[in-house]
Amino acid sequence: MGSVGILILVALIGAFICAKARSAGGAIAFASLALVLFIATPVGSGLPGAVGTFMSAFDQAATPALNRTQQAGTDGSGS
Repeated sequence: MGSVGILILVALIGAFICAKARSAGGAIAFASLALVLFIATPVGSGLPGAVGTFMSAFDQAATPALNRTQQAGTDGSGS
């Protein structure tokens, strides 16, 4: 598992090279590979949960504005 860091670095360098060469498909493929390799490591294993928590908090904050309703306990004055 020690060589995963090198594989992530190579994938990021590949994404950078493809982006400089204006090859969007290659850059996306290399960046996706780097992300998958990062999530497979113990350090990145908490990333999906963190993204899910962020999206849930964002959804809870945005839903009242999208439905044109107020949350309980707010007067709508903005201060």
